[in-house]
Amino acid sequence: MTQAELAAVQAHLRRLLGNQRITLAVPPRKNASVELRVGDEFVGTVHRDAEEGEVSYAIQIVVLAEDLSQVN
Repeated sequence: MTQAELAAVQAHLRRLLGNQRITLAVPPRKNASVELRVGDEFVGTVHRDAEEGEVSYAIQIVVLAEDLSQVN
């Protein structure tokens, strides 16, 4: 993703989810997935898909079982 795409997707997610702590980060490894973070916490990845001239962005959110115990 380009820097402009990262900024646009990040702004959209912040608006949509009402959370200004959402950030997208490009890891230093080449061709690695863009990381979706809330504050300092990694919560998933963002993938760009371009097919037949249409571009979309898919988000995969990771929930660890160990994190669920903190809810109770």
